[in-house]
Amino acid sequence: MSHPEPAHPTTRASLCYIVEHGRMLLIRKKRGIGAGKINGPGGKVDPGETMAESAVRETREETGLTPQGLELRGMLHFDFEGGKPLECGVYLASGCTGELTETPEAVPFWAPVDALPYDEMWADDREWMPLLLAGKKFRASARIGAQDSVHETHVEVVDEVSDR
Repeated sequence: MSHPEPAHPTTRASLCYIVEHGRMLLIRKKRGIGAGKINGPGGKVDPGETMAESAVRETREETGLTPQGLELRGMLHFDFEGGKPLECGVYLASGCTGELTETPEAVPFWAPVDALPYDEMWADDREWMPLLLAGKKFRASARIGAQDSVHETHVEVVDEVSDR
């Protein structure tokens, strides 16, 4: 099955997943895109900021933790019905410093990597998260409809990922 190419991204964002000791840092979003869902810390890239800098800043702002050993593992492309397309770099971090803290943006928590709460996450996470955890690099795309419904997901393993 072929999939439609996503529209050219106009918004850039980052996600950061810290994985250590068999657990992954997740957040329950309090506001913004995906409010109420469980996701990784992340958000929009600010002007003059790289995706990696955004991943570190957003993780610190949403959880109180600073990721260490950051590596770009995937690129997500989302087309939102009636909204702007979004390009999102997915980073994996091997550790962190700081103190886990609830913030106005999110409630952070650690989840065992073998029991992630997929039923409360974005539907496309089930498709690419296992690749992230297996150490693979990937590209994924999806169309997002009403009530954050996910359609037309496509995921592929790639040799290299770039945030350009």
